[in-house]
Amino acid sequence: MERNRQAERSTLYIVLACVILVSLWIWFHRQRQQPVATRQGQLRVGRAGDPSLYPPPETPGAVDPQITQENVADTICRPGYTKTVRPPVSYTGRIKRQRMDEYHLPGVLSDYELDHIVPLELGGCPDCLTNLWMEPWPSPGAHEKDRVEDALHREVCRGQISLTEAQRQIMDDWYSVYLSLPPVRGR
Repeated sequence: MERNRQAERSTLYIVLACVILVSLWIWFHRQRQQPVATRQGQLRVGRAGDPSLYPPPETPGAVDPQITQENVADTICRPGYTKTVRPPVSYTGRIKRQRMDEYHLPGVLSDYELDHIVPLELGGCPDCLTNLWMEPWPSPGAHEKDRVEDALHREVCRGQISLTEAQRQIMDDWYSVYLSLPPVRGR
């Protein structure tokens, strides 16, 4: 009698595990099939730019916990720092191909830059998947965000803005920061 109850419980646990696994598979499959425009349309209220300028919600950005306000002079503000932490192309190339498939992006790999949402020069996590997204090159895009990254990096290294404030600005709405920058001379 006790053996039958144990067998019934074991069967019940197996059935429950299967139901959970199938439910997770269905959820994951639906997430992957959801068009990028819809996912990217779930933007934070008050962003200045088109949703396509921002990473999808499941890629929010990530910081390197080893980089703090106290050590910026010895890390991100030191010339050549990013070269010491940048992941190798063997890693980023693989991620770039995966992200093209995950996001169902049109075009080819060279249409996008695998971008660190929180850039390395602002203490972004070098190899966290939640900090890597496929940023389009067409304007406004990768070149304009690079300009924001450089401007915020200068401000942090000059002590004009805190590291966490710079990270927040770039994660919340980098394009708004871009719009506030003075025009580039000669253009």
